[in-house]
Amino acid sequence: MSHPTRTARAVRLLSLLLCAVTLTTSCPLPAHAFDEDLQPSSSRSTPKAKVNASQSLATLFTSRLALYQSIEALTGIPWYRLAAIDQYERTLTVAHPKDRKHAERITGIFITGPIWSGLMNPDSDDQIPRSIEIFSGLGQDGSGDGIADRDNDRDLLFSLASYLGKYGNTEDEFGIAVWEYYHNTRAVQRVQQFAKLYRTYGKLDLNSQAFPLPLSSIYSYRSTWGSRRSWGGYRIHEGTDLFAGYGVPVRSTCYGVVEMKGWNPFGGWRIGIRDLNNRYHYYAHLSGFDKTVHKGDIVTPGQTVGWVGSSGYGKPGTQGKFPPHLHYGIYRDNGWTDWSFDPYPLLRKWEQTERKALKTENEKGTSS
Repeated sequence: MSHPTRTARAVRLLSLLLCAVTLTTSCPLPAHAFDEDLQPSSSRSTPKAKVNASQSLATLFTSRLALYQSIEALTGIPWYRLAAIDQYERTLTVAHPKDRKHAERITGIFITGPIWSGLMNPDSDDQIPRSIEIFSGLGQDGSGDGIADRDNDRDLLFSLASYLGKYGNTEDEFGIAVWEYYHNTRAVQRVQQFAKLYRTYGKLDLNSQAFPLPLSSIYSYRSTWGSRRSWGGYRIHEGTDLFAGYGVPVRSTCYGVVEMKGWNPFGGWRIGIRDLNNRYHYYAHLSGFDKTVHKGDIVTPGQTVGWVGSSGYGKPGTQGKFPPHLHYGIYRDNGWTDWSFDPYPLLRKWEQTERKALKTENEKGTSS
């Protein structure tokens, strides 16, 4: 084989390898991958575990909160800030499971060996607090056993809290500390949003969901994600259209923070809400907004944020270019960018869950 031919084959093989790596790291996962409560996998591993899922999750939340509060007592870092970083770390692991693989534990914090032990430390698995300190590693002993173990929940959380504490304890200083840790402004925004939710409600169990339209209203929908759209240039449809009459209330599907509100040439009057699973919920073509809901506000599942309309496809105020409907999209943040995935399976699940809960409630009311 001639040298040019070998070179050409090597180039083709390298191209295929790069394509494979890109697909592995960037392809969207199916919607159901993001509807799981972000918890250790063992609690979802067997049918028996699924039966006791709510009890297991409640126990998990109790254990996490106790850990956050104990580290707060040691370091002065408020528990809700520790919870926010831990939750953000957990969402990163969901988005990058191969890159962030770690032993199963109740926290989601992931720290690489070199960062834990120190970049110049010849032993990237060093667990001796003194030598880690010499090499300016992040790892510390938070459990009191004389070992700095990056798979120990208390060691991890104490080490991270100690790092944050170096910058101070005000809101601005916390934001600076988070930026210095991640060097990513998106991470700062997400962590601050999560902290705001935890601080407001004083608990970790904020995973309730609601269908975006009242079940008592007349509506219809089917899976339309990925279909072609041509207005403004050919593109795919990044959501599900729920057809309903003008003025039907549009409800938040989650506990979240209002991240965006206003006009978009494609979506018309639209609102965007970020939840604790780092998903961005996008509601478009509204006829108007609830005036009490503002950017930066916290919303709850089932709370009205606007009303069904037909706005969009033009300059601000454009209406009526298509039948009234709610465009509902959902996007995943992988740490650097958002990408959409099909919300239809989640919508069906939320609709069925809410309908079942209403039926149970009505039956209880009738029996009493």
